[in-house]
Amino acid sequence: MAVSATVKDIYSEKFNAVFENDSASKCLESFKKDMPPVLAVLDEKGNYVGMVSRRSVIRSRLDLTRLKVKNLMTGASKVSLDDSLSRVAKLMIGSGVRQLPVIEQNKIIGFVTDEDLIHAFAEAPWGNAPVESLMTRAPHTVEVNRSVGAVLGLMREFGISHVPIMERGRLGGIISIQDIFDNLYFPPKRMGNNDFAGDRIATLGISAKAIMRRPVITVDPKKAIHDCEALMHYHDISCLCIVDGERLIGVVTKLDFLEPISQLETAEHRLTIQFSIKDIEINPEIQQFMMAEFDSFARRFQDAFQPGSLFVYMKTHRGTNMRDTPMVHCRLQFRTTKGSFIAAGEGWGVEPTFNVALDRLERRLLRSKELLAYNPRFARDYLRKIGLPSEEE
Repeated sequence: MAVSATVKDIYSEKFNAVFENDSASKCLESFKKDMPPVLAVLDEKGNYVGMVSRRSVIRSRLDLTRLKVKNLMTGASKVSLDDSLSRVAKLMIGSGVRQLPVIEQNKIIGFVTDEDLIHAFAEAPWGNAPVESLMTRAPHTVEVNRSVGAVLGLMREFGISHVPIMERGRLGGIISIQDIFDNLYFPPKRMGNNDFAGDRIATLGISAKAIMRRPVITVDPKKAIHDCEALMHYHDISCLCIVDGERLIGVVTKLDFLEPISQLETAEHRLTIQFSIKDIEINPEIQQFMMAEFDSFARRFQDAFQPGSLFVYMKTHRGTNMRDTPMVHCRLQFRTTKGSFIAAGEGWGVEPTFNVALDRLERRLLRSKELLAYNPRFARDYLRKIGLPSEEE
């Protein structure tokens, strides 16, 4: 599959639809019958107005017989048959929605999913590269005897959706954010009308071992990307653990596939930035500030790490405001040919939180072996200047 490929080369014309004024319980029936990832929502004239995901129905845990489909509906960026796959990947990352409707003459004609996109590129020459070129190295882990609350805290702090669980120095299991929702927040209890209900468990004090999934699907770092994609599809999972012998050295998720795909059309030998913003209003002044900070960052590191892409994932914690200033979480993933680097920050307001996360990322880069190998004197001098020891000190 070439970079010049478009949506018309990979989209699926088959999709399931419901009407916005149907009972929401019809969504559950449709998901159980055909297991589609999403349902298209149509108005009374048959026009596309939104979609319902399987996850939104599972997480609602409400009496679906009392709701309309439109109460569960969400919007999504629309794509056309001529859109490039790189642009589609950017839209998926930016919106956080992994299934996008394909529209022609104001009518929905199908959907394109992250799996369609990843599979297309995995089958191309790009898919012959080893998975270590995509993986996130040195992933955050939790010991098996730690609480699920500790796992959730790690997910929140770094904006990750999967945490490997270690047992006596070896990989013992893995927990996803969906596992936490399924096992703790919404313990299923059968009610009437094919619905579920549950009370939120007040404590997250049970051990990680109680809900972790095992055995874990693992691969060697030299495993080809297309083989890893096939494994994820076969086992219906969205994360693989990368092991060297018995040592965990990385993880790869669907997002790790999408990020490089989204950058395939950008100019070579440069640093780029892409934002995914949720529930935050970014005015022109804030946007200008963030771009200025990134430009300064790029000038310092472009020689050592270009080409590279900085992905900014930012969201608010609902209900947490101080003097009309929201509590913001910012996660940065800097993906380069020398590896992937992650940092996160949390604080009041967009600008200071972005600054904190960017500063933490910069310190990780300065301590990295990749920069020390490229320009050790620059890294050591800068670390001394800000009062931090280098790895050699």
